[in-house]
Amino acid sequence: MDSKRIDELLNKYWNCETSLEEEQQLRAYFTGTEVPEQWKETAALFRYFEDQKKKLLNDVAFDHQVIEKVRRPEKGKIVKLFYNSLRIAAGISVLLVATWLVRTEIRKTTPQEIVDTYDDPKLAFEETKKALMMISKSFGKAETQAKKINLFNEAQQEITKKEEDIETKL
Repeated sequence: MDSKRIDELLNKYWNCETSLEEEQQLRAYFTGTEVPEQWKETAALFRYFEDQKKKLLNDVAFDHQVIEKVRRPEKGKIVKLFYNSLRIAAGISVLLVATWLVRTEIRKTTPQEIVDTYDDPKLAFEETKKALMMISKSFGKAETQAKKINLFNEAQQEITKKEEDIETKL
């Protein structure tokens, strides 16, 4: 088979466009002994495919190899019990730590309860009156300050009004 034909068939093979007869021609060519240097790697690939076809899966040695790789060595009952106990202990410790953290966060965010400071209702009433009087005095002072600010605002409005009147006359 000439190299041009082989090159065409290989291009079709790599593009998955060959027919079964063309693939058979390629297998026959590459499993032969006279393969040029440029196609040595491709020949190795086709030889590998042929070798794999010859292997049988009902081989006892193959079954034994697969079973050995799949099978895990068995551990003793005490070792299993120890590992399971460790897993349970780790789970419980994680649960306890999480509960403690949540509880401390809840305590931080929850305000403290307000406790009555007076046992005598009359004394409590008198203290409340004092606190309200202090607030009333503060409101009185604030009212006088607000009146001063109001006077300032009125003066400012009069000035701006007079400026507007002067601008309209000009």
